[in-house]
Amino acid sequence: MITITAAKISDIKQIQKIVDITWPITYGEILSKEQLEYMLGLFYSDEALSDQYNKKKQLFYLISDGEVNIGFIGIEHHYKDKAITKIHKIYLLPETQGKGIGKKVIDLIEKLALENHSRALSLNVNRFNSALGFYKKIGFEIIDEVNIDIGKGYLMEDYVMEKKF
Repeated sequence: MITITAAKISDIKQIQKIVDITWPITYGEILSKEQLEYMLGLFYSDEALSDQYNKKKQLFYLISDGEVNIGFIGIEHHYKDKAITKIHKIYLLPETQGKGIGKKVIDLIEKLALENHSRALSLNVNRFNSALGFYKKIGFEIIDEVNIDIGKGYLMEDYVMEKKF
């Protein structure tokens, strides 16, 4: 059974372990090795995750199948003071992909969003990420295209996607 549970500060190492497995596979053919390493440090260092967690910039949840952690999410309710829940991070271990788990996780996020009075889910996805097809299939629509400067000459070239409910 797939469940999501609120992550604790002590779960940061578990989140980093999942990132270390998923990011090279997800982005290895999209980003240079240098950009990948830079972004991992920027978003997933102990300091960055602790700051996001402690300041409640994002709510982190571990995704489990039984007793095994298979992924995590980072979400923000009332994104930009709107009735939107922003999915900042959603990663599942590669061996779990293609088994319907991603859809179940989105359904669980949607439930959390509704409990927090959201009317839509929003996320950014790299324009070259194979997950784009998955998001379209489950009802997300592209609403914008953005280039986000993250420093050192690197850009995040994303689509902004939204799923209304």
